Amino acid sequence: MSAVAKGTFTVEMKPQSEPENGGGVSLGRLSLEKKFEGDLVATSHGEMLTALTPVKGSAGYVAIERVTGTLNGRSGAFVFQHTGTMAQGAQQLSITVVPDSGTEELSGISGDLKINIVEGQHFYEFEYSLPQSS
Repeated sequence: MSAVAKGTFTVEMKPQSEPENGGGVSLGRLSLEKKFEGDLVATSHGEMLTALTPVKGSAGYVAIERVTGTLNGRSGAFVFQHTGTMAQGAQQLSITVVPDSGTEELSGISGDLKINIVEGQHFYEFEYSLPQSS
């Protein structure tokens, strides 16, 4: 079954250590806490690693987050893997479900998440597939 879930989320990021600076690049580690609303009603917890360069608008990050809740009426958990870069403001972002990370009614889930930030509010569009319910 292929579907698209849409909604909003809030995110809280907290530094987990002092940034490490070297050669003009700052490496950071942050915790992520999110609350999803809409077709995905869930919370998530994750870890993010960042690299901020001295060039304005150029940076990179990777993150892993475990999402726990209900997706269009099906309960369970799964993991998102993030990879993002910015090259002088031009963004590339990939957020994908880690294969075989789904539990309970979300076992077998796969998919990709897109994020859109409008006037400070975070919106998501999650295109996903799940095996048919038995």
